[in-house]
Amino acid sequence: MSPLSTAMVIARRELVTVARSRSQLYSSMLTPLLFLVFLGTGVSRGLEPSRLTGGNFTAYLVAGTVVMTSVFSSTFSSASYFRDRDNGVLRLLLSTPHHPRVFLLGKSLASLVIGGTQALVVLAVAAPFVEFEWQYGVVAGMGVAVAAVVLLNLMLTGLAQAFASRIQSMQGFHLLMNLALFPLLFFSGAFFPLEGLPLWLRLLALANPLTYAVDALQLAAYAPSSKGFIGLPADFAVLGVVGVAVYTLGLARIPRLTHSGQ
Repeated sequence: MSPLSTAMVIARRELVTVARSRSQLYSSMLTPLLFLVFLGTGVSRGLEPSRLTGGNFTAYLVAGTVVMTSVFSSTFSSASYFRDRDNGVLRLLLSTPHHPRVFLLGKSLASLVIGGTQALVVLAVAAPFVEFEWQYGVVAGMGVAVAAVVLLNLMLTGLAQAFASRIQSMQGFHLLMNLALFPLLFFSGAFFPLEGLPLWLRLLALANPLTYAVDALQLAAYAPSSKGFIGLPADFAVLGVVGVAVYTLGLARIPRLTHSGQ
C-alpha cells in the first residue's frame, strides 16, 4: 500500500470514529450555535450596537461563531492522538513499514475535513436566519467562506498536532489549547469590532492570525462593503502563509509512544 493510500485509510478511520461519537459531533456545532442565538439576540435587541457596519449584532457574530466551531473541532479531533497512544493503536501503526508522518498526515487530514465541515454547517444553518449582505453574491461569498475555513482549519489542525506530539497527557493538551486559542479568539474581532479599541489592542489583533479568518468571513457574508475591514488579499495572504507553516510544523515531529501520565 502506498503512503498516500495509507494516509487516506487513517483519515477514513478517524472520520468514522467521529461520526460514531455523536456527542462530540453535535457538541462541536451546537455550543457555538447556542452562543450565537442567545448572545446575538440579547445584545442586538437589548443594547442595539451602533458601531457595527451592518447594524445587526447576530449577523456580525456568525463569523466568530464559525471560527469558534473550528477551534472546538480541532481540539476534540486531535485528542484521538492520545486515545490511540494509550490504547496501543499508535504503537501498532508505527510498527508498519510506513514513515510515522504518514499516520500524522492521515489524522490531520481527517481533522481538517471534520473541522471544515462542521464550521460550514454552522454557517449554512445560521445564514437563513440572519441579515447577511453577501456583497460578492451568495455563490462567490460562499466560495470565499469555504476558502477561509479551509485555511483556518489547516492552521488549527497543525497547531493541535504540534501540541499533541509534544504533550504527554490529554489534560495538559486541552489546557494548553484553551490557553493558546481562547485569548486569540477574543482578540480577533469575533465578538466586537476592532475599530475604536485602544491602539495596543488593535496591534494585538493584527498580530493574531484568527483576526484574518474572522475578517474574511465577515467580508464574505456580513459586510455590505470592504470599508473598515482589513481586506481579502491580506486575509488570504496571512492565512495561507501561517496555515501552511503551522501545518508543516505539526507534521515535523515524530509521535512519542509514552503513555499519558508516564
